[in-house]
Amino acid sequence: MFPPSTATLTARRSATFYNEVINGLRAEHKYLSSKYFYDETGDKLFQQIMACPEYYPTRCEMEIMQHQSGNMARFFTEDSTDFDLVELGPGDATKSWFLLRQLQKDRASFTYYPIDISSNVIGWLENTLPVTLPGIRMKGLNGEYLEKLQQVNTFSSKRKIVLFMGANIGNMTVQQATQFCRQLHAQMHPGDLLLIGFDLKKHPRTILDAYNDGQGITRAFNLNLLTRINRELGADFDIEQFEHYPVYDPGTGSCRSYLISRVEQEVNIGGRKVCFAENEVINMEISQKYTLYETKSMAAQSGFEPVDTFFDGKRWFADTLWRRRP
Repeated sequence: MFPPSTATLTARRSATFYNEVINGLRAEHKYLSSKYFYDETGDKLFQQIMACPEYYPTRCEMEIMQHQSGNMARFFTEDSTDFDLVELGPGDATKSWFLLRQLQKDRASFTYYPIDISSNVIGWLENTLPVTLPGIRMKGLNGEYLEKLQQVNTFSSKRKIVLFMGANIGNMTVQQATQFCRQLHAQMHPGDLLLIGFDLKKHPRTILDAYNDGQGITRAFNLNLLTRINRELGADFDIEQFEHYPVYDPGTGSCRSYLISRVEQEVNIGGRKVCFAENEVINMEISQKYTLYETKSMAAQSGFEPVDTFFDGKRWFADTLWRRRP
């Protein structure tokens, strides 16, 4: 049996994209999956968002990785055996680069597996990291996190250290995040480690400003998904008829981004019609914020035990290290 061709895989992903878009926009409360933000333009816009003065999470986690990678690496190498370092959603690996460099300095024996939904990201990493980190053993994987983590397990039975940084866990509801961690638990072995980044609750204005930057880059990032749907799925969204609208609930810690239909309108997507009422919203993204107690509760509910927590100087962000329990 031959593996599916690139063309077949592309067709499958396009069909999945189409079905998820149609199902989301025909739901009672319209939504789109934030994983589809990341086409080539979306990747570039997100890099710009991370450089915005209002967007603190990247700077906070960068501070952690620059100054505490040595402490993290000691946990990774306390067992002197080889290991697989699997990163879910690495982006440009700017933050994890410090950890990779530290592990190389410590002469750790590991293979790095970045997994990302964006093929652009994986291609860039495979071209760049061997230059900036000579001698690194790596294999990039383009696709869904859990599916590709399972694939890594077929490559190697070595112990696993999984990185899920950048507050990516915040792109799920608390219930979804807990279920996701349980699924990670199912693919890991007792003693394997999970380093997971949480954006912590803080003053509401600080959080809301991070998702409504003055330059309008976050607005462009959200609207770009409609442009992608137009291009790849044959839709006819009029981008000017949608407005970006972020909100934050400090009680629940839920920060959400919406697109609001300015008028009553119909949109055709690959021959299928979707109707919008005036002021109807599309739920585009959630960015969930946590207390430290809530992160510990999630670890317990999903089969992990906290090992250590690494904070930035303001304690706005936490990279928490969990160990997989039996």
